Amino acid sequence: MFTSTARGAAIVVAALAALTVSCGPGSQQAGPTAPTTAGSATTGATSPATSPGTGAAAEATTGGSPSAGAPAPSAAAVDPAAAPPVKVRDAFAGLQATLGGSCTPGECAFFLGRVYDELHQLDRSMKADPKGPGHFPEPIALVAKLDAELAGDRSFDNLKEHQGVLLGTRDKINTWMQGHPDDYR
Repeated sequence: MFTSTARGAAIVVAALAALTVSCGPGSQQAGPTAPTTAGSATTGATSPATSPGTGAAAEATTGGSPSAGAPAPSAAAVDPAAAPPVKVRDAFAGLQATLGGSCTPGECAFFLGRVYDELHQLDRSMKADPKGPGHFPEPIALVAKLDAELAGDRSFDNLKEHQGVLLGTRDKINTWMQGHPDDYR
């Protein structure tokens, strides 16, 4: 009887040890993951996310809040421009998903970074669209103007300083896209 109890205890201990290792803090993925468009958090379409480090990749890794799990990779560690362009409609859905967000304490860096990433994913998608970049002149010009304003600095401090321009650009592009639904469907 003792051997079956000891054997059972050993199996329980081994199972708990395996679960502890697989659920430990080092088990989370490090580095960029394939982010999703924010239109639906699990579409499987990539976006800059969202951000990578920000955006939907951080949401998917941490259950919706980048502060809920391991720290998100820094902007220097993840290059949103490395993400392949997605269809314009998917990129636009990602941008639209930021419309309900706001710069709340503890989430502001995530939110502003995500808006920035979604704008640039949409910009890349429009430029890569088969209709050509000339089909989306105003949104592309708005992102170029934003980039000039930010002067290449996408740090949280700079995004926070230019929050009005960043969100204004998002809102203007949203309005333009809503007025041109045949251009991206």
